[in-house]
Amino acid sequence: MSGSPEPGPDHRSPETHGELCQQGHCSLIKRTDDWFEVLAFHLDRVLGLNRSLPAVLRKFRSEILPYRYISGTPRPVVWWDPDIQHLADEDNDQNSVPLSWAQYQKLMRLRCGREADLRSAPCVGVHHSEWGRLALFDFLLQVNDRLDRYCCGFTPDPAELCVENLLHARCGHTQDLLLVHILVRKKDPSRLVFIDNAGRPQQSTNNLNFRLVEGIDEFPERAVAVLQSGCLESLLLRSLYTDREFWDSQGGASGLRPLIRTLEHRGKILLRHIRDMKLQLKRDL
Repeated sequence: MSGSPEPGPDHRSPETHGELCQQGHCSLIKRTDDWFEVLAFHLDRVLGLNRSLPAVLRKFRSEILPYRYISGTPRPVVWWDPDIQHLADEDNDQNSVPLSWAQYQKLMRLRCGREADLRSAPCVGVHHSEWGRLALFDFLLQVNDRLDRYCCGFTPDPAELCVENLLHARCGHTQDLLLVHILVRKKDPSRLVFIDNAGRPQQSTNNLNFRLVEGIDEFPERAVAVLQSGCLESLLLRSLYTDREFWDSQGGASGLRPLIRTLEHRGKILLRHIRDMKLQLKRDL
């Protein structure tokens, strides 16, 4: 009696989880506290930056997930991009390039990709215009984890991780300050990818982090035009309505307006900074 037939080309075994992720079919389920990351994704698209990974809010029903994931509270879900480049160093794998604050300020002055070769040190392959996009986005959201993980540009609450982990105490040692989550794609290494965009929706106006825009000499023209137009609220509401889980969880338009008006107010402060410093506006590449 002959053995079992070998599986033919049309009967290959099911793909593994790793294989599916490498094909772009995976996402990360994040903490409930990271819900602001969904609004950040829509802000990114409305401003025309297009650097954030897609994010939605969803409830989960599954037999394999722990109870806290299926308790009925919606969680943000962010696409896992298999093309993001990570450093081989396990202690620094949240970066595509190692970069200190001092190096960052130096390459800003060199205007990499405009007046200096992208691959000549201290340039790291990222085009100069990308830093203006990142700074504008992070200022509106008050995301400090990338450019100011040590919380040097504002007064942190004593309960902040940067205080508890003694990072804030190192602010006086500029040469020791490192940037994190500076990521690019392998196929497009001159453009940044924005991750972990939850930010600080409750950060007070008198404690905004201007270190996020330090050294920036140009901002993206299209994003600034949206801030100047007075249409940010209507554009964001229209965009956020497409994610009904998020929309309903925040109480619809009436619940979202205070958040959006906080972003609008920060936008006005940033516009004033651009005017006062006579900074340039550049068309998107």
